[in-house]
Amino acid sequence: MSRYTVGAPLADTKAPGVDLEKRWAERKFTAKLVNPANRRKHRVIVVGTGLAGASAGATLAEQGYQVVQFCFQDSPRRAHSVAAQGGINAAKNYRNDGDSVHRLFYDTVKGGDFRSRESNVYRLAEISAQIIDQAVAQGVPFAREYGGLLDTRSFGGVQVQRTFYARGQTGQQLLLGAYQALSRQIDAGSVEMHARTEMLDLVVVDGRARGVVARDLITGEITTHLADAVVLATGGYGNVFFLSTNAKGSNASAIWRAHRRGAHFANPCFTQIHPTCIPRSGEHQSKLTLMSESLRNDGRIWVPKRAGDTRPPGEIPEDERDYYLERMYPSFGNLVPRDIASRAAKNRCDAGFGVGPGGQGVYLDFADAIARLGRPAIEARYGNLFDMYQRITAEDPYRVPMRIYPAIHYTMGGLWVDYDLQSTIPGLFVIGEANFSDHGANRLGASALMQGLADGYFVLPATLNDYLGGTSFEALTPAHPEVAAVEAEAAGRLDRLLSVGGTRTVDSFHRELGLLMWDHCGMSRSESGLRKALERVPELRAEFWRSVRVPGTGTELNQELEKANRVADFLELAELMLLDALVREESCGGHFREEHQTAEGEALRDDARFGHVAAWEYGSEPVLHHEELTFDHVHPTQRSYT
Repeated sequence: MSRYTVGAPLADTKAPGVDLEKRWAERKFTAKLVNPANRRKHRVIVVGTGLAGASAGATLAEQGYQVVQFCFQDSPRRAHSVAAQGGINAAKNYRNDGDSVHRLFYDTVKGGDFRSRESNVYRLAEISAQIIDQAVAQGVPFAREYGGLLDTRSFGGVQVQRTFYARGQTGQQLLLGAYQALSRQIDAGSVEMHARTEMLDLVVVDGRARGVVARDLITGEITTHLADAVVLATGGYGNVFFLSTNAKGSNASAIWRAHRRGAHFANPCFTQIHPTCIPRSGEHQSKLTLMSESLRNDGRIWVPKRAGDTRPPGEIPEDERDYYLERMYPSFGNLVPRDIASRAAKNRCDAGFGVGPGGQGVYLDFADAIARLGRPAIEARYGNLFDMYQRITAEDPYRVPMRIYPAIHYTMGGLWVDYDLQSTIPGLFVIGEANFSDHGANRLGASALMQGLADGYFVLPATLNDYLGGTSFEALTPAHPEVAAVEAEAAGRLDRLLSVGGTRTVDSFHRELGLLMWDHCGMSRSESGLRKALERVPELRAEFWRSVRVPGTGTELNQELEKANRVADFLELAELMLLDALVREESCGGHFREEHQTAEGEALRDDARFGHVAAWEYGSEPVLHHEELTFDHVHPTQRSYT
């Protein structure tokens, strides 16, 4: 029985048909403008206050728009961007090591295994240098060399040093910069900020996004907010796996609600495994902890050469250690891209060479770097990361190697957007990790912060003008039939969750779903495993709606209700992820189908059949639309990092 149908092809019509290097300048010039007096008449909703959301809200308010912004945290500065550690890429070539806009563009397309748009990626590389200037002007305390110049380091998948950083707190410092800009606009009255408020649904009237239904998480009050455009900056969906590096509040409800209202969902199976996480320690855990990829600059990854070797690392001689990334990928060594480093670690552990409890770990060793540079130098670069590792594991990484293992981290899939960052619903713009646009099948390290700030500070403010300047808007009130229907549906969904009265906790369903997804749609996927999971997820979803127990009421602070609403969405999204992974009969980037690999165990693409974006339209039987990818400046080849 078919699980989906194939619909009409999809195309991005907003990227100008001029030379790649001129496209963004041409698009900005041809975009309609809104004069300053008229901007005050337009109301824009921004959901999310991470790097993408905070930068967008601040910039749109500075332009003169009325901005209404939402976050479910108690403060905008607690958005999950604060947890990003290692750095932000920019093609400034401060090291004079051969970097350029074109090289950043090339590295990103290649790193994504040739599954991203050239137009979007080139624009991202082009804007990258402006982001650093913006952040420095805001006072972001980037690391500096002795002479005062900004310092940079390397990240996976590149052979230049283009990553700007603030020790292991780059996301926090960049978010504080954006938060200051946003706070200024809140104080000026240009941004109406709603903290501890969660979006429940998207309001679509006459085919256009016109608002959101939201719930006050303290009082339980459900309200409708209307606007001329809606911007989703709500992050990724990695928490569908239950154990991930994401904050527990990170969820997919905003983009999934938008998908159900008509926004196509692109490449949902493209999820990223981060190779440098603290291994899980038991069933008690609710999340995993990321150790920055920047550690791979100075740390060497190894396992014992003898399977089952349980000796302490200090007792294993140098000639009995396998520095397997340096052996397998001599050109890039420990700085291969995340998908390759993750699979290599899994393969070593699966073969019996893993270390630590259950053999689910590899060593990340700084002994050589400390001997070469001295402990103070390592402390200056990574001190807070070392402190965090020691607090969690009770092991001193200055004296013994860290133990790491791959974990779910980022999602390259998301809502489909065109070059203007507009979804298939007119008036709904999607920025940052919530969209699919820039990273293909694997995101290079230090590119998430780059994309979020590029979208918020520079791209959206130009393209949103074009939409608002070319559209007339009917005055709406919450009493409008289409508006009232959405609010009633959102409230009814919560009432239904509260009325089930079952015996199983929300977390028990989430854990079972997460384990199922990790086993069958995690670091490797197979046709048999995906089909097995596709049979189980609908059964689990039906059981959820029969047996979940949500205590309390909807008119109070009720975190179990919050979780239940999100897990209900994860149970639907998981099925689409599995279907997308099953249909894509190739391996590319983080999507590794066991049936499609080279003799060396590397990902084996099928460009002829799958050189496209898979954009799914919601329905009882999903409709798959293909956006064909064209490569005029980077020729797709078998990725090699040897």
